[in-house]
Amino acid sequence: MASIEQKSSRLNEFLDNPEKGLWKLAVPVMAGMGIQTLYTIVDMIFIGRLGGNSIAAVAFNMPLFFFVLGLTMGLGSGVTASIARFIGAKDKVNADNSAEHAVIMGLIISIVLTTIGLVWGPEILRGIGATDDVIHISWSYLRIICIGLPFMVFSAFFRSILVGEGDTKFPMTVAALGTVLNIILDPIFIFTLELGVAGAAWATAISQFIVFIIFIYMLFIKEHSYITFRMKDFSPSKYIVRDIVKVGLPASMSMIIMSFGQLIFNRILVHFSTDAVAAYQIGGRIDMVIFLPIMSISYGLTTLVGMFFGANRMGKAKHIIYYGLSRSFMIAVVTSVIVYLNASKLVLIFTDIQYIQDTAVTYLRLLSLVYPLVAIAMPAGRILQGFGLGLPTLVITLIRVLLVASPLSLYFIFIQNRPVEWVWYSMMISTAVAFVVAVGWIMWALKKYTFQPMGVQHEKTQFEPN
Repeated sequence: MASIEQKSSRLNEFLDNPEKGLWKLAVPVMAGMGIQTLYTIVDMIFIGRLGGNSIAAVAFNMPLFFFVLGLTMGLGSGVTASIARFIGAKDKVNADNSAEHAVIMGLIISIVLTTIGLVWGPEILRGIGATDDVIHISWSYLRIICIGLPFMVFSAFFRSILVGEGDTKFPMTVAALGTVLNIILDPIFIFTLELGVAGAAWATAISQFIVFIIFIYMLFIKEHSYITFRMKDFSPSKYIVRDIVKVGLPASMSMIIMSFGQLIFNRILVHFSTDAVAAYQIGGRIDMVIFLPIMSISYGLTTLVGMFFGANRMGKAKHIIYYGLSRSFMIAVVTSVIVYLNASKLVLIFTDIQYIQDTAVTYLRLLSLVYPLVAIAMPAGRILQGFGLGLPTLVITLIRVLLVASPLSLYFIFIQNRPVEWVWYSMMISTAVAFVVAVGWIMWALKKYTFQPMGVQHEKTQFEPN
């Protein structure tokens, strides 16, 4: 177990060399998320072999999955930003207390969401558009996922805590281990045990449980982290809850809006066929791979901006923001060209159904044109979270999903009777609008905090001397 002094020197290294620090944070995130994304790809390939209805059945679970992911990752981003700012201000007591608040939040969320899913799951699936030919498959998947949901929620909060202290390598290694296990278990449960879509859910639940056990052992028994967990001494703090929620709740709401947007798009696409929903699902999985480097840079920027802001070192904060955004943009330009030229080959991996292939290829070729805009808008929200500003992420997502993409899609499809690709055009237009808003907000924040540095406020806790 590393000493506190060793862990502190690692954090100082990030402050002294921000470019190196960004990649030191981003590369492990990219590796871990890459393996996790590989699982979603492999999972979809296996499920695709079961037919179009199986793909659609899982697709109708995705809005619910993103709802849970949104709530945990959103509040988790608040935890990350809070811990990073406290560490930047050299306030370990409140950093520890923020982590303990995250554990309590995870417990509450797990109990509530698991109960809702198990009791009202079928009704929820029907309400979000699952048709009679896929509802039984969708429910067989959701019921088992709900069993593993608490392990996923806690693991997400543990990752957020560790990222906040500048450790992305360990949590992503653990996540990668769980993902590899998931990939191994998938064909066993789906085909060997002949459980079908439910088998994919069992593989996920078991791997999430093992990841949870590893986190518990390393953080609470081995005390691997710079953060120290002393739950028996937990001190509820309105200030820390407010600090987490101020950033985390808008971030959660933004991801919940994305979940609601998926629900809307599924309902629009099922107007054409369940195969259209399946094509959207395949395109979305490929998007996840494309956005991996951008998301990884975004995670690193949240931590570094939070640390620099907490230490009132705005010059370095500004420098790392420009550096991170420029690298994100360049990566997106290259991947945009690759996807546009190879869309048909990528889609062929998932399905041999011609309509699904054609629809997914059109989706990818159109959306790849706006990848460079996503490369700026996505990190922008995470940067602003590092400043303690949660509202921009919510507003940007609200504009993109509910105020532009969804209304335009409904208008084009149900009023003008346009073909399915006009849903993709709506998404492109909304991405452009979100880009403009995100850039404007970043410029405002840099101007404000360059001339009016605020750092991090402090609250005296019962552990601090008078």
